[in-house]
Amino acid sequence: MSLVRSAALQNFRHCVDELGGDAAAYARLAELPPEALDSDDLLVDDRSVAAVLEIASAKLGCPDLGLRVGAAQELGMLGALAVAIRNSPSVADALDCISRYMFVHGRELSLSVVDDPDRFPRTVALRYSCGEGRYPLPQATDMTMLYVHRMTGFLLGDHYAPRTVDLPHRPLASHDVYAGAFGTQVRFTRDHADLRVPASLLSQPLRHTDSALRRLALRLLSSRPRDLDSSAVERVRAVLEQSLGMGGTTLAQVAHVMALHPRTLQRQLAAEGETFATIIDEVRCAHARHYLTTTDMPLVQVSSLLGFSHQAVLSRCARRWWGCSPTSVRRGGREGSGPSPRE
Repeated sequence: MSLVRSAALQNFRHCVDELGGDAAAYARLAELPPEALDSDDLLVDDRSVAAVLEIASAKLGCPDLGLRVGAAQELGMLGALAVAIRNSPSVADALDCISRYMFVHGRELSLSVVDDPDRFPRTVALRYSCGEGRYPLPQATDMTMLYVHRMTGFLLGDHYAPRTVDLPHRPLASHDVYAGAFGTQVRFTRDHADLRVPASLLSQPLRHTDSALRRLALRLLSSRPRDLDSSAVERVRAVLEQSLGMGGTTLAQVAHVMALHPRTLQRQLAAEGETFATIIDEVRCAHARHYLTTTDMPLVQVSSLLGFSHQAVLSRCARRWWGCSPTSVRRGGREGSGPSPRE
């Protein structure tokens, strides 16, 4: 079994509803928690994700269901990874992000650049797999490959023109349906799932990028353990640990790095019994203790590193946290007795 984020099924319910089906019933048949259909951050068995697409396709008599879902998915569903990709300086950098951090969405998922299987000059392949050349069932492969195709097209705009799309299974719908979805020739029963593209695309620069936002997203991704911890609290804490003092400390800014709407992030935190205000206060308290007891930096600089606009805010917080001034906290740290949390 391999776990993946339930974002893989984003808009599955919508597509099934449009066709008059019962998405929750199909989920139960696939041994998939029905709540996974309405959340991006549950961890689910990748076999169940593939199975629910196959079951729904058969029940609805819709052979192109995977393509429909892939066309409906939001390009930002990869969360912080999507933010890092969109703000990369070039296509090669974006692909490097995907290669290094795809584990955040599934341990075995990979998208890599390989030599063209047809050995066509100045051509490479963007190869998708879910471990050791393994592929999910055909509907899930169609869905994922169309998402990757759309994401690449979004990054490159008019520069993107794949030579072919190669799929490892037989066609599920007509060739015209596939050609319409991908906008190019689709070849079937190939050894791998590939987007064959001109090698020159890798050096194409990406426009309208934000390097600071990319750094924050990469720091968040770097802090994620490979056990795919889905806790919203931990993800918010990781962003704040990296962005404190860099201006990215509001709910809206943190939500943007995580590619979530602020209200969605608030709901996720509430479901875990936490609030954004409590988390940022705890992070600031820990950082303030460190700066005051282990450094000699001026208090105005400490205040700035904590994201405070004025030193007076640090003084008020210190009295709330520890019942004394920042200077007293610093003095106590030098004397070997650090501040104790105020009851």
